[in-house]
Amino acid sequence: MVLLHAARRGAAFVAGRRLHNRTSSFFACSCTGLHKRQKTDSSFVFLRFSSYPYVLKPGHFHTTSCESVESLQAGIELAGDEEKSRESADIFQEWGCSESDISKIFERRSSLRKMDIHILRSKLDILSRLGIKSADLVKMVHCRPRLLNCRINIDLNERLVYLEGLFGSKEVLVKAIVRNPSLLIYDFQNKVKPIIAMYESLGLSKEDLITVLLSRPTLIPRTNLNEEKLDYIRRTGVSERSKMYKHVVSIVAISRMETIREKMLSMEKYGLSEDDYLCLIGRSPLVMTLSVDKVQRNMTYILGTMKLPASVVLHNPFLIFFNLEKVLKPRFLIACKIDDMGLAPQIKGPLLLRAMRMSDKRFIKAFISCHPESVAEELLTAYKNAKCVRRLAESSKKNLHTGFPF
Repeated sequence: MVLLHAARRGAAFVAGRRLHNRTSSFFACSCTGLHKRQKTDSSFVFLRFSSYPYVLKPGHFHTTSCESVESLQAGIELAGDEEKSRESADIFQEWGCSESDISKIFERRSSLRKMDIHILRSKLDILSRLGIKSADLVKMVHCRPRLLNCRINIDLNERLVYLEGLFGSKEVLVKAIVRNPSLLIYDFQNKVKPIIAMYESLGLSKEDLITVLLSRPTLIPRTNLNEEKLDYIRRTGVSERSKMYKHVVSIVAISRMETIREKMLSMEKYGLSEDDYLCLIGRSPLVMTLSVDKVQRNMTYILGTMKLPASVVLHNPFLIFFNLEKVLKPRFLIACKIDDMGLAPQIKGPLLLRAMRMSDKRFIKAFISCHPESVAEELLTAYKNAKCVRRLAESSKKNLHTGFPF
């Protein structure tokens, strides 16, 4: 036992001497490290790490040489990024983009600065063969920033042949692609072809499809038809030969069911049934694109202040389209003022509806400028003041979107 203990002390002494020779400057000047030396009668011993009260800090090994290496690496990476950015910009410039166009493209999609130049050139060549110009490319990247990062070459030839046959000419196809660049990205076999076939089965002609695809670029990914929606389309009473049919079908198809139900319930508050609302959609399909808040504010004013029946909206949908603060309120105020002053012509009955549809210039000429100068000046002042009144707390209103508008 004594010999074993002496051997251990001897081994510790030798290890201590070797470590002392290599790191004397570190351990002699510092009380930190992996072990702590303690002098005994004739030698040094190393206390176990578990009894050592200090913790090794990375800062003890941080030197100026490490900082130099890190800064050098950062400089190399920065130089590499600048070189890639310059190469990408050169490719766009060769393709016909101006410095302003390149700046807008990089601002919208900064990852294009580091994109592989061979991949970037191949994708620009594809767009060039389609007839896309530099100005169109800026619009497309602004609309779909990830366009050049996607695999637009998948099913490209079959896709272009199909779409050109659908749109009738290459010029119209290019116009459609600029409006909706995702036509080059959508799943061709499982999304584009089935959706187009479904609309054709509902009776839409090729001309109708072109119209709705150009007016509603998100038609393909947002279309979702079920039996309930098909029943709504039938109940609108619009025939397939009607010019409104394509708009009714497309708007109902891209609208969410909960949104349609919510708008139906909001109109029931004013005495219009579900069938009445669907007939209104058949007469003016864009009513479905209006928010519930706007429709309720206009309907409340039409029924509560103008004292018109709710049924008047079914035959005059423009009443819920017009701006309440700039059209309905100011013109009805002038109508009431003319009535109070006993002037002629009176703005009542069918003439009130006609007055609402007039342009501003025509309204002033027909109902304000026709009076004597002093009266006309008073009416014009009241009209302008009424148009300056804004909705309460409009500037602090928050626009909360829960997905697609309708």
